[in-house]
Amino acid sequence: MKALYTAVATATGGRDGKAKSDDGRLEVDLSVPEEMGGDGGKGTNPEQMFAAGYAACFIGAMKFVADKESIDVPDGVSVRAEVGIGPAGKGFGLDIDLHINLPGMDKGDAEKIANRAHDEVCPYSNATRNNVDVRLHIDT
Repeated sequence: MKALYTAVATATGGRDGKAKSDDGRLEVDLSVPEEMGGDGGKGTNPEQMFAAGYAACFIGAMKFVADKESIDVPDGVSVRAEVGIGPAGKGFGLDIDLHINLPGMDKGDAEKIANRAHDEVCPYSNATRNNVDVRLHIDT
């Protein structure tokens, strides 16, 4: 694959450290959630960043599909990604629910663009396929 864009970020200190992009646009403190034995500090965590990236990218993938199908995506489109982490085998795994809201869109069109975005277009969906359970919940 020839990359169109490459994001570069560096983390230091692990789950209770810091992360920063090479261009300085992203700079966050990290903290471990209480549910994972941490102090629940003010920082974010990898699962929240993954959820935000997946949600935003999935909207872009749906817009890409909708454009190819000549379907209008409503201005109020949103995706809420819920990314869970827990024990899996000898390590940890993720479990994902995508709550897709396409207000006022025909249910059939909404299902078509969401499913095609997930099955064919979204790089997060492509990366998780056959590795992570991802469930789509489509609301119009």
